[in-house]
Parts: sequence; C-alpha cells; structure tokens
Amino acid sequence: MLKVSGLALVMALMASGINAQALPVPAAETPALPAPQDIDYPGVIRLHVDATDLDRHIIAMREIIPVSKAGRLTLLVPKWLPGHHSPGDSDLTKIAGLHIRAGGPNGQQELKWRRDDVDMYAFHVEVPEGVSEVTADFQYLSPVQERDGVIVHTRNMLTLQWENESLYPAGYYTRRIPIQVSLTLPKDWHFATALETDKREADVVTFKPISYDNFVDSPLIAGRYFRRYDMAPGAKTPVWMNLVADDPKELTVSDDVLKIHRKVVQEAYKLFGGQHYDHYDWLVAVSDEMGGIGLEHHRSSEIGIEPGYFANVAGKGFGRNIIAHEYIHSWDGKYRRPAGQFTSTFNEPMRNELLWVYEGGTTYWTDVLENRAGLYNFDQRLQMLAVTAASYDILPARQWRDLQDTTYDPIISNRGPKSWPTWQRSEDYYAEGGLIWLDADTLIRDKTGGKRSLDDFARGFWGAHNGSYLPAPYNFEDVVKALNDVYPYDWASFLNTRLNRTGTGAPLDGLARAGYKLVYNDTPSDFIKSNESKRGSVGLGYSLGLSIGRDGTLRDVLWDGPGFKAGLTAGMKVIAVNGRAFDGGRLKDAIVAAHTPGNSDKIEMMVQDGEYFRSVSFDYHDGLRYPHLERIEGTKDLLKPIYGAEDKPVKGK
Repeated sequence: MLKVSGLALVMALMASGINAQALPVPAAETPALPAPQDIDYPGVIRLHVDATDLDRHIIAMREIIPVSKAGRLTLLVPKWLPGHHSPGDSDLTKIAGLHIRAGGPNGQQELKWRRDDVDMYAFHVEVPEGVSEVTADFQYLSPVQERDGVIVHTRNMLTLQWENESLYPAGYYTRRIPIQVSLTLPKDWHFATALETDKREADVVTFKPISYDNFVDSPLIAGRYFRRYDMAPGAKTPVWMNLVADDPKELTVSDDVLKIHRKVVQEAYKLFGGQHYDHYDWLVAVSDEMGGIGLEHHRSSEIGIEPGYFANVAGKGFGRNIIAHEYIHSWDGKYRRPAGQFTSTFNEPMRNELLWVYEGGTTYWTDVLENRAGLYNFDQRLQMLAVTAASYDILPARQWRDLQDTTYDPIISNRGPKSWPTWQRSEDYYAEGGLIWLDADTLIRDKTGGKRSLDDFARGFWGAHNGSYLPAPYNFEDVVKALNDVYPYDWASFLNTRLNRTGTGAPLDGLARAGYKLVYNDTPSDFIKSNESKRGSVGLGYSLGLSIGRDGTLRDVLWDGPGFKAGLTAGMKVIAVNGRAFDGGRLKDAIVAAHTPGNSDKIEMMVQDGEYFRSVSFDYHDGLRYPHLERIEGTKDLLKPIYGAEDKPVKGK
C-alpha cells in the first residue's frame, strides 16, 4: 500500500489548485420591502374588473394606482388572507399578462417590472419623474377544470375573491389604502356583495370607495339565476341570503326552511346580544360545477352547497353546518380576532396559536345554534357528538402531538393530502377545540347550579359594543379573564392542560359532567349510515381500523390498528373477503361471524397493491364497533339545556 504523509497530501492538493475553489459565502441581501406605515395612502386606487369571458373563465383587470413621487414602487399580491390560516391562497400561477405603464389608461410608456428576489408576491417598478399614476393591466386565469384548482367561474355563475383581482402598494396599512372598484358583468346577470353600490349602468356596476382591507374582505357572487331572501324581516340591521344556482329551481326555498335559517339569525342575536355589522350577506352558490367553499368574512360569507340542500333541511339527513358556522365567524374570528391574526397588511405573517378559540369556539357555537334553531334534533346531535368523541379518543397521534400544535397545521401542510392522518394529525383544533368548550360550558353550569353558562361568556366576550365592526383583538389572557368574569376558576390551567398534553384520550370530561358516557355497540347510528352513503364508503375505523370505498379501495388505515398491523396502506384495494369477491356487506358479515362465541377463524382478505396481490389475515374477534352516547344513571342531563332540549334527569335503578 502506498503511503503519503499528511503534509505531502496537503501540498499536493494545493498544487492541484483545489484551494482555488470558491468557498460558500452569504448571499447578497435583497433590499427590504417598504415597511407598512399607519398613514393615509395619497390617492384612491381605481380598479376595473371584466368578468364577461364565460367561455375561457378569464377575468381581466385594469388598475390605476396614484403615486406621489418618482422612484421604486412595490406592488403586492395578498399572501396571508384572514380565514385561510395559511399563506399563499392567492395563486400566483394564475396571475398573468401583467403590464405596467406610466400614466392613466392611455399612457404609452411601458414600465419594466421585476419580481422580488425573495418575496414572490412583490413586484417592483421604477416610476419616472413627473408621473402621478401608473396603470396595471393583468388577468386572473381562473381554473377551467378541477385539476387546475377550485372552480370559481362557470357559464351560469361566478365568485370574485378580490385578492386574485387586485394589487396593492407596499408601505401602508391596508386599512389606510382607499380603493374604488367597477365591474362589468355578463349581460343581465345579478350580483351580491357586502360592498355598497354607487351606481349600475347596464352591466357595469360601480361600487363606493372602501378601504383595501374591507374590499378584500367583501367578495362578490353573480349569476344568471339569482334570488334574494330577507333573513331578518323587520330588523334594523338587514341580513340577506343571496342565492345563485345552476338550475333556477334551486332558488326556491320553502317557508319552513326559511324559518329555520331565520331562527339561526335570531338565536345568534339572543346568544351574543347584538351584532357587529351594518348589514350581512350570505353569498350562496348552489352548484355541482362550482368548487365547494365555506369562508367567513365580517359582513358576508362565501358558501358552496350541493343541489338539493334546501329540499333536505328540516330534520332530514346531516351535513348542514356550513351556513351557521360561517355566520358565527362574524363574531368569533372577525369582530373578536386573535391578536396574531390582526395584521397591518395581507403580506404580514399571521399567527395561529389561538385558532382553538377562533375555529374551536365557532365549531361549538355552530352545534349549539343549529340545534336551538331546529336544523338538527337532539338525538342527531348526540349521534354526531359520539362520533367526534370516539374519533379523537382513539387517535394514535395523541401520543406525540398535542392539540395546540395542530393550530399550525394549515401552514405546515397547506391542507395537502397525508399518508397517515391518524398519526400526523390535522386541523383538530376545530372539533376537539369544540369538545374543550363543551367541557368549559358544563363545568360552569355544574358549579353554578345552572345559574351561569358559556352563554354568559359569549355575550360578554363576543357581544360587547353592539353595532361596532371595528376588529377587537385578544390574547390568551383576555380569554382567561372573560371566563373568570363568568365563574372564578383556574381557567389558565384548565385550558393549558387540554391544549398541551399528550398521551391521553380526548377531552371527554364535559360529556361525563353532562351525564353521558361514550359506549360502543354493533349498530351504526343514522349519522354513520348517512356518512357511509354520502361518501360511498364502508366505515370500519373502530373495528378493523379501515375506511374502504365501495370498490374496495382503502381510503384510510388507522395507525397501529388491525389493518396497519396487517401491512395495509391507503390506496391498496380489497379484492376478496374469505374467498369471495369484495362487498362491504360481506366484510361486515365476516366481522360479525368472527365475533361468534367459540369461533376462532381469522378473517381472510385478498388485497391488490398495484401489480402485486397478497393474502392478509385478521385475528380479530371483537365484532363491529360503532360509537354512541349513553346516559349515566342518576345524573342531571346538561346537554339538553345547552342544545335547547327539555331537561329530564334519568333516575337510577
């Protein structure tokens, strides 16, 4: 073996020129974007939007932006949008054809723009001397098929989310930037928005000037077929339900269904003790072509529902929470919003640590108001609560990830698909957050003998300053103080324990205190049956730990459950059960048979994984398991007064 001394090796390397290679150095700093200031923008931005291209779904914009001096102008596309809880919902890939010119619409001097090296949502342009305004022309290429994104533009309706159709100048708080928008609609179309109309001439609508932050918070729907319903008849502050639909027959809502939805408004006023808008609009698209949506705004909400929704409301079926949920956000999330969500611009990062209040609290009050209004009956609510409680109680990811950390999930995963959701967790602050608020409500009711409740907290925390719609930010300490104002208790520890613990089951103390316990039997509730029918699935999550499509495709596998231990993953396909072709009913029959006393036979499956096939055996004998809530004998029922049902204590045997 040839040996080379260390010194000789070093000398040889130096001689070879290796030392001449460039070493890594820090990248040159990119000039910082102008810091936002709480001062008035010098002038009113004028924006015109043309939404008449029904065939190609292209929305064209011309934006005239006043400028007060020569030099660099930075224009921003909104990045952090309230209600989205994550950055990047303005899709930069769909903004195209950007040209910026000096002067107004007839300006001839093209100004070269340059995207920022670091922030892709920022565009820089040099404004020449003597120029008082610049004009930006661009398009929003809205998706033409589902693979491109959420459909917002069809031949019969459209939604305009202004963050996709506008730019705004950096260096100013968005509430200090005034903008006036005009819109050209397809011929004879109708529209609805929280924006106030200045005038309409034929199919061109001009709206009154508004601050840029309220502008972005005021989306618009329009359609060929349109109808408007008064949801607060006789009230000083109007609430409207605005419908657009693929089929005009979907615009007809029966008096009984209207009555139930009007009662949602009445119950919200009763709960919160007032409102924080000067008018409110539900912007509802009834369509199987438009993409589904549920998004809150301060004076409106965007709602996408399937055809037939209004024909199946009164006590029938499930899946009716979207309208109430987004409406409640006007109080919880818009008027009172976490301090970390109350930013000065749409490009300042938001902080999500209080989403268990913003979304978890709204989830709880949605359940409450839906029942008080009559959208659901008490038995239906118990069925849904049972599934929520069971799903989070068996969640394996509780071993390592606490609920608080899930508030960052929209940022971490951007709501993308997950291979093992029961081990990764998702946005659990919604439903599990609701369980924490139920826990707090039952504790207050129990300790005060029913004299106080979380209703008092809602009235004090979200209902104050009736009529004001200036956002009122809060922090964790404000929540604790408001709870203590209702009932003195160590609420900080109460909340921190439930938010930050791992290795334990779901927070079900509220159910126990309310006089209920979680049990399992072999009979699925109507809610579970409805879910299976709607999703076209076989739900065996509480037994084999599997969710299976009607064609046998595995949709989800519970981490560390029987299916997981058998080596199954989502995407595989069940071909046969016990030697016969797969059928959901046949698999359930096999599970029941294996539960028969004395039967030690395993459940056999043939599964396909791409081009490969293999046999899988389940040594499982616990039968079908479905969750239910059962009354605890001798206890007072606290759920009935919460959900507006009659309170009847159960006597012990």
